[in-house]
Amino acid sequence: MSRTCAGGYGARVRRLFVTGLGGHLGSELGRRGPAAGWEVAGIMGSAQADVRDGPAVLAAVGASRPDVVVHTAYRLDDPSVNVEGTRAVAAAAVAAGARLVHMSSDVVFPGTGTRALTEDDEPRAVTPYGMSKLEAERLCPPDAVIVRTSLIYGGPAPAAQERMALDVADGVRDMAFFTDELRCPIAVADLAAAVLELAELGLDPAHAPPTGPLHVAGADVLSRLDFARLLCVHHGRDPTALRGVPAGPDRPKHVVLDCSRARALLRVRLRGAREVLAA
Repeated sequence: MSRTCAGGYGARVRRLFVTGLGGHLGSELGRRGPAAGWEVAGIMGSAQADVRDGPAVLAAVGASRPDVVVHTAYRLDDPSVNVEGTRAVAAAAVAAGARLVHMSSDVVFPGTGTRALTEDDEPRAVTPYGMSKLEAERLCPPDAVIVRTSLIYGGPAPAAQERMALDVADGVRDMAFFTDELRCPIAVADLAAAVLELAELGLDPAHAPPTGPLHVAGADVLSRLDFARLLCVHHGRDPTALRGVPAGPDRPKHVVLDCSRARALLRVRLRGAREVLAA
């Protein structure tokens, strides 16, 4: 049954299709989408459908008749999921006449400089994961918006970044955190709100939707060690149990995203981790 949409762009239900709907960002989009006026469907994970399976993805996307497809599914340890999955999802979005919001990463950059990176800087990944995410960006259709983000944390359950820090603080795991790799962690609530805004902007007939890369990350620049310590304090753990080491020569170091464009475009405030984790 039709209902008036929250964004005011007509009486028709707005439909959002999310890959990785069972993941950290995907599940946050699933929780927040209905309140923002979206009917949300998607692929929960690989047990439901392999995003590399073109015909399966095409069928799933086509059946939901989405206005916007948000591609969050990825694997750190399998470049084919990032590349071939994006190829299949992008093709399905085009076939369905849906706009694509593609989630990418700050590590498409080499991190060799000393200033914040803008969307106009040339990406040049140096890690296998970064290379696969950069290749995936290049598979997106011209009208897609490519959201480059950073370390994601927060939400109902600890994210991977939080779990690592807590496991070390609890003595469950032994590892060190990089002292010279600088990132801009973002709360999953802020990132999901930004993605939903970008999806909405694509449906506003009064404005041309944003396309191409857009940097969406938190306001604070933190080393991996400082970020892990903040997470521990937030969760009531002793941060002194964490130790730091320099990152190896094959790691991007200064991966700081300039998010000026996103801040000018979006209503959501992209908070820093210090503010979020102090709450």
